[in-house]
Amino acid sequence: MGTSNGQHGGKSGLAGLAVAAVGVVFGDIGTSPLYTMREAFHGPHAMPLTEGNVFGVLSLVFWSLILVVSIKYVVFIMRADNRGEGGIMAMMALAMKAVGDNKRARRFITVLALLGAALFYGDGVITPAMSILGAVEGLKVAAPSFEQYVVPITLVIVLGLFGFQRTGTARVGAVFGPVMVCWFVVLGMLGLSEIHEYPAILKSLNPWHGVLFFAAHPLMSGHFGRRPIRIAWYWLVFPGLVLNYLGQGALILSHPEAAINPFYLLAPEWALYPMIALAAAAAVIASQAVISGAFSVTRQAVQLGFAPRMQIKHTSDETAGQIFVPWVNRFLLIAIILVVIGFETSSNLAAAYGIAVTGTMLIDTVLALIVARMMWKWNKWVVVAVGAIFLTIDTAFFAANAIKIPDGGWFPLVLGAGLFLLMSTWRKGRTLVVSQMRKESLALAPFISSIAAHPPLRVPGTAVFMTANQEGVPHAMLHNLKHNKVLHDRNVLLTVETVETPIAESGERIRVEPLGHDFYAIYLRYGFAEEPNVPKTLGCCESCGLPFDMMDTTFFLSRETLIPSQEQGMPLWRDKLFAFMARNAQSATTFFQIPGNRLIELGTQVEI
Repeated sequence: MGTSNGQHGGKSGLAGLAVAAVGVVFGDIGTSPLYTMREAFHGPHAMPLTEGNVFGVLSLVFWSLILVVSIKYVVFIMRADNRGEGGIMAMMALAMKAVGDNKRARRFITVLALLGAALFYGDGVITPAMSILGAVEGLKVAAPSFEQYVVPITLVIVLGLFGFQRTGTARVGAVFGPVMVCWFVVLGMLGLSEIHEYPAILKSLNPWHGVLFFAAHPLMSGHFGRRPIRIAWYWLVFPGLVLNYLGQGALILSHPEAAINPFYLLAPEWALYPMIALAAAAAVIASQAVISGAFSVTRQAVQLGFAPRMQIKHTSDETAGQIFVPWVNRFLLIAIILVVIGFETSSNLAAAYGIAVTGTMLIDTVLALIVARMMWKWNKWVVVAVGAIFLTIDTAFFAANAIKIPDGGWFPLVLGAGLFLLMSTWRKGRTLVVSQMRKESLALAPFISSIAAHPPLRVPGTAVFMTANQEGVPHAMLHNLKHNKVLHDRNVLLTVETVETPIAESGERIRVEPLGHDFYAIYLRYGFAEEPNVPKTLGCCESCGLPFDMMDTTFFLSRETLIPSQEQGMPLWRDKLFAFMARNAQSATTFFQIPGNRLIELGTQVEI
């Protein structure tokens, strides 16, 4: 759930942001009425359609929306945004900052966050497939003969959705909110009409029905600013969802045969096709929100060192968060197509969807509790009490979905395990490379002293050597001195760091340390939501007493050739996997926007 804490004036501006938040933030949960009640009382995991069971399911749905969304997410977890940035990686960075230098805690948080990110990508595959399939399946209600066209139409919508990503959503994003407002209003109206016919359904709001149901079926239960999001939730989304769920419950109690698809059968016959179109639009918007989230999480993962560098394109000049990541777009597209073809119906996907969502919810809670205790300094017993409530709910949901692993729940677990392996391998591999290069490098201070005592030929200009180790001589500098027998008049050792906040403060952006004899160490710091532009930032070093003329500056970079080894580091197969990822990563020069005509790359071999 992304947030932004910018200041906005006036009630009209707040209302506009609330409408926008409806489209982006609540698109996912907003499409849940398409399948939730249907899956409870129709299909392979259906339970007997009795008044007690319907009341119990509705009570659990209502109180889950209250406890999990209204209280846990909208009130508690949204406080744990990282200077306006949301998502699992932003939460991880905040938790890392909260625990400081505690290595054991940082390792625990890292593993949790990687698991959460892996499940989030699984959600990014399953949610579009589930939502769009669920919407298009309304055609089967309108005319059973249309059943054969559900999968092809879904695939066409998916292809159109992903084909559109490279152009960005800034232009059409303005319509997302109004469409979803219409969606939630219609949800509420359809529900109200059926509640009027069966007012006894309101008894299901009594939490006791949920308690009784849970006791009888323990394994069946299952970037706008905080204020606009809360307004949108409490005044539109929550009422619309609750009324629609109550209406579906009333319908299937009055007409048990409607359990086959109570969402669409709520609508009058004349409104069925418009409802299918509106549901498809809502599903596309929900999918867009998840896809955009995947792009954002990927950028954060790259900056924080959990994923290889990859091409990131900005699709809007006005909105910094509008990005497009081609590799992720292709991955999601292919995965979703395979999921739609493989599972065929939203009912078959229901188990897979539950595992991904509830697993991510559980990890979000743990990270938020760490932030509450370590950063907000909540009382230990308050954290224990809050954690006991939320973790009990999240664990119950996850356990309820775990029984469906053989029926499709295995998919997000397998996908998540694969992505976790990739991210952890990249992180570990980069650590090994940096460690090995430190071992092989010469100490910098004695080297500078020897240069002063026995100066080589110095040529005009500035040489910038990019390095992760400011205590050792960069390999590129040694190679340049060895082969070209020269050094530049001014030599800069440049280290680029990512801080655990979205945007680095102006005071921490640049740090310059003179090393003597025209050698300098420069540290450039960027936030995990920023796009690093090294030449542009170096142009700001004049205020630190070190001006740069880019036309008189040459960048030197070591290009590592990785040699997998059985003797050290990771197992050989993981070494090879890391080497493959490194070969296919975007070059550091492109990522840091270093002009090719100012660059010299010198190769070096690193055994891992």
